[in-house]
Amino acid sequence: SIDHHSSPRHGQLQDSPKTSIDKANKQTHGTTRQAKHNIMTLTPKISCLVALFSTALALEPTLSRRGMMINTGAAGMATIFGQTQAAWGAAAVQDSMDVDSFLRSGQDIGGNMGVSSQAGKSRPETGVFLRDGSEISRDPRSGNVLAEIILQKNDGNRMAALASYSSPWPLATGSFFDVECRDGRNGDGAFLAVTQSVGGKAIADVPDSFFLENLLAPTGRFSFYGQPTDVKVKKSVTKGDYRVIDLSFATLSQSTQTEIPRKAQLVATIPSGSSQAVMLIGSASTTRWNKGSDKDIFQTADSFRAIPAPESSMKLRKKDRGGQALFLE
Repeated sequence: SIDHHSSPRHGQLQDSPKTSIDKANKQTHGTTRQAKHNIMTLTPKISCLVALFSTALALEPTLSRRGMMINTGAAGMATIFGQTQAAWGAAAVQDSMDVDSFLRSGQDIGGNMGVSSQAGKSRPETGVFLRDGSEISRDPRSGNVLAEIILQKNDGNRMAALASYSSPWPLATGSFFDVECRDGRNGDGAFLAVTQSVGGKAIADVPDSFFLENLLAPTGRFSFYGQPTDVKVKKSVTKGDYRVIDLSFATLSQSTQTEIPRKAQLVATIPSGSSQAVMLIGSASTTRWNKGSDKDIFQTADSFRAIPAPESSMKLRKKDRGGQALFLE
């Protein structure tokens, strides 16, 4: 019998051995051409990855090996799959500080830090050093602020002084602040500062320029990107042991390259036995000042007191800004 399922149908010829070999060769050539096409297509993408990897080595020398590979891999995938967003946007990081925002809220929202912005963000020097073992306190009910600070005496030794004032604003916290209260929403606030030696002068004999030079020094609270400009003393009076100076000035905003007008009241006193003056400076933007913030600042300044601290057998140490106690020689 004949198996019709396994035999070729009537009229259908089986391929000869030579024909089968030709077909196999054609399939092999097709596969080879496709492989070459795939390689030619992939080569530019591999080259791109190599270039990106080299860029990573050049731009990010401080990254860990793992972090570098992750960043490079992500950039390569973005290129291969057609994403148009720049894979190395980090090269265009903001190299400036939003001073306007900082004065308003105490925080820089200008963007990531580049090298020069890190230098511009160095902590302001107010001359204030807390005594080791003490902390700044503020009573939330009364608003009374108290801080024990260290000053230099006329004889060259050190002394402790108690500085206090009443503030409607909460204590400012963070690495940029010493003894300061502020409204983080608008920048109204007041802070303590300590001057250099007054040279044995009484408070009434110290010129206005001395206080302004200490307040507006290149490393001062308002000098993030250069010393304030357009400084004007509106009024200067002495009330007993206290000097009161009303002034205005403008600070530079690095992000907008514009000047920000500001008004302030400075109150200074020289605690008995001290060679340095202690100052309280309350300030607000000119716009806020003209809308009524001046009343809060005047009340805060009027409450300011700085007097010698009671004698103690404790050694005089100051806290550095990292919280470590240091002996004062």
